[in-house]
Amino acid sequence: MARRCAVSGKGVMSGNNVSHANNKTRRRFLPNLQVTSLYSEALGRAVQLRLSTNGVRTVEHRGGLDAYLRGATAAKLSLELKRLKKQVEAKASA
Repeated sequence: MARRCAVSGKGVMSGNNVSHANNKTRRRFLPNLQVTSLYSEALGRAVQLRLSTNGVRTVEHRGGLDAYLRGATAAKLSLELKRLKKQVEAKASA
């Protein structure tokens, strides 16, 4: 499983640990990923996604999962969210 947020695209970054003696060793900065269940009103069920906390805030700010997916362009979404967007649009049109 990739360490990447499905909404914001945040991933692993690298940098240095710098000691008091100015010794530099490589380290990794991991994104704050959480497995969250977001409710889709169009599908009538909860959907589990692995999002960063910033990604969860973005979805809630835009008005929930369905509103976020309807407003986002397919080119900017991950493969998982593209599939979900198709399902939401199909249910909404039916």
